[in-house]
Amino acid sequence: MSGSGDTAVPGSSAPVLSYGPMVLPAPGRPVDLRIRVSAPAGGTNLPVVLLSHGQGGSNNLSSLNGYAPLAHLWAAAGLVVVQPTHLSSRTLSRQLAGAPGAPFFWGSQAGDMRHILDRLDVIEETVPRLAGRVDHGSVAVAGHSFGGHTASLLLGARTTDPATGEEVNLFEPRITAGVLLAAPGSGGDALNGPAAGNVPYLHGTDFSTMTTPTLVVAGDQDDSRHFTDAGPGWHADPYRLAPAPKTLLTLFGAGHLLGGISGYDAGETTDENPGRVAALGRLTSAYLRTRFRPGDPAW
Repeated sequence: MSGSGDTAVPGSSAPVLSYGPMVLPAPGRPVDLRIRVSAPAGGTNLPVVLLSHGQGGSNNLSSLNGYAPLAHLWAAAGLVVVQPTHLSSRTLSRQLAGAPGAPFFWGSQAGDMRHILDRLDVIEETVPRLAGRVDHGSVAVAGHSFGGHTASLLLGARTTDPATGEEVNLFEPRITAGVLLAAPGSGGDALNGPAAGNVPYLHGTDFSTMTTPTLVVAGDQDDSRHFTDAGPGWHADPYRLAPAPKTLLTLFGAGHLLGGISGYDAGETTDENPGRVAALGRLTSAYLRTRFRPGDPAW
């Protein structure tokens, strides 16, 4: 691709409304759930995408304030994007230091998404100019990196609770499509890197039960040697090891941030490429639009 016209996302110049933080009371959670909602300024019958953030090295991007490049492109393409701040967010690390489950709180992430779905009507009524415009029956989940693990569990993958040894099933039937962005691959023997011991909740990952239609996005330069020696192909495991229907999108030249999806000019991005982010926004939104509206030729 070359030239700004070639990399522009259809509808990317459309006005987008962003509202946040919105606070959802969450009894039993150490802190209430804070979210950001981004949506197109116009249109009705809008599908919903729940976006689970990764960790990263920045202090603020692992929260509702991150992933603006992707959230904006999706909203401009006609999707309502809901971004929670998970308990694992670096913005909460001091407040929750020493809390049960810290620092990753891996079991709570899927609960955050269920909490959002349970209160989607409240969210729609609270966000200015959104009431009456949301299609509650068209919901997808997307996640980057650690957030991709959360998304995969909601899509039907299983894992093993490292504390009890029991299988964990967090499948959410209200979610009917998924987008995994540089998500972790298989567990077991594949997790043999020097940092593999820090993520015990990944060791039991099993994609054989992940039946929900999903687009798996992987960068061919995303070599997560701190976790595995399987190479960049490890991030394509959800495509290879899960039952159909699955689709694989490989981004050539892309590292773990896929061109810079976690934030504009983010220092943690080693492969900054606005054209790649624009292409990713165009392709992922097209996949979701056609998944929710089979007659839509976007994909």
